[in-house]
Amino acid sequence: MKSAWFGKWRWVPVMLLCAALAACGGGSGGSKGGDAKEADTSKFVTVSYLMLGDKPTNGQLEKVMEKVNAILKERVNAHLELQWIEWADWLTKYNLALASGEPLDLITIGTDWLDTWANAQKGAFLPLDDLLPKYAPVTWSEVPDDHWEQSKYNGKIVLIPEDQYTQWVNHGFFYRGDWAKEFGINEPIRDWQTFGRYLQGIVDHKPDVIPWDVNGTKNEPMMGYIISHTDALELPITTGWFPVIWAKSYEEKYTAYSPVFDDTMVEFAKTMKEWADKGYWRKDVLNYKGDTREELLTGLTGADQHHTQTYSTLRVQMDERQPGSELQMFPFALQRGNNLLEMSITHGGTSIGAHSRNPERALMVYDLLRNDEELYRLFNYGIEGVQYEIKDGKRVRPEGYDETRDSFYSNFWGGRMDKYEIPSDTVYENIGELYAEYDKVKKPYPYGRFVFDKTPIEAELAAMSQVTASQGPAIAYGQVSDPVQAVEKLRSDLKAAGFDKVMAEIQKQLDEFRKMVGD
Repeated sequence: MKSAWFGKWRWVPVMLLCAALAACGGGSGGSKGGDAKEADTSKFVTVSYLMLGDKPTNGQLEKVMEKVNAILKERVNAHLELQWIEWADWLTKYNLALASGEPLDLITIGTDWLDTWANAQKGAFLPLDDLLPKYAPVTWSEVPDDHWEQSKYNGKIVLIPEDQYTQWVNHGFFYRGDWAKEFGINEPIRDWQTFGRYLQGIVDHKPDVIPWDVNGTKNEPMMGYIISHTDALELPITTGWFPVIWAKSYEEKYTAYSPVFDDTMVEFAKTMKEWADKGYWRKDVLNYKGDTREELLTGLTGADQHHTQTYSTLRVQMDERQPGSELQMFPFALQRGNNLLEMSITHGGTSIGAHSRNPERALMVYDLLRNDEELYRLFNYGIEGVQYEIKDGKRVRPEGYDETRDSFYSNFWGGRMDKYEIPSDTVYENIGELYAEYDKVKKPYPYGRFVFDKTPIEAELAAMSQVTASQGPAIAYGQVSDPVQAVEKLRSDLKAAGFDKVMAEIQKQLDEFRKMVGD
């Protein structure tokens, strides 16, 4: 989550778009371009945009949006209003908002983390084929035809892909390089056994530090262990508190597989029991809901877990807050190097709500946010001189900048563009070394056009989710007396919940998808 992963920052200077984008016609692929100059903008309207994240509370968002809306009023006679889905129970709230029938306009989507296809199946989104050429001509022109194909449900375009923003959102552990060297670990950590040695080193040499003060509500270790110890690929399907059903490997990408029912889950449960008994996290981990990342920044814990984009900025923060810490990342997929997938172009994107009262104007607003450099900078970075300055081609924080007072974010994860991104001094300058490792093993994302229909197995999926939510955390954090028995019970209860039926249905749909793509 999004939210978000780090883009490979590059900025190509471009000429500012026309003062009235609506009359510009198209972008580089002009043959596809439409013409928005005939659109009726005489009526002033408010356009909503559903965003994921906790709404900023320091007043900077309002200041930035005042400037954004002054431009939007001048260009397309519209006012943009952000609606926030807060992180607490975010997916449930998001799906309820889309199912409510409210007249939502712009909606942040993600096919691999925001149930986009399931919501499309329920009719949550407006078909855009006839609207895009006229009301979002630049976007329509610059998104390639094959990318529009990946944005269709039942033959109709239902989303605009964030297809021109490069990012890596593969997960892994963060750890202190200085401490690893202190414990005799001099090479980058690329396996769980060595990471365990690192955590043991903290136990042995840092008595005032909790090795990994993890929030026990999250499925971090279970997901990571499967990625590291199998060749499995995560499918864009929600099957519980953690994914129960995966694809077997890249070579067998259309073969459904469950690591729960082989030795992987038993070995995982045993390892986590050992880690818990050794004190790698607090004893009441299942009740702990603290901020692991802030503890890492303050030196109270030695590990955290998230994705590469987070690491790219957290490294800089750690260098400032814990000088000499040399924060490192162990990407789960690099233990075997067989299942690192490139990002789907629909990991981020934007749809129009099916009940939108102003879909035409919403698309005009989106076209500006995505393609007008002045608006793009405002909406993504804030106000120059307050949130950032540009020095030597990089974004830097102005003198006197205070994070609490001056920080800004809009969480615009639905239309970022590499060509407008400005390198930041808050991004680790050597992040390219990690990208080089990824480039050696990465594989194309194979499920961009896979639309999973959960209708035949909704009841079974709900029952499986209850089983994984009730039993998964205890297994994941070693809070069981006998890990083997705990896994056996998990398997038995999943079977009773309808696992076999779910497995068969997923395999059936994967077989159909394979035929469709001719692979």
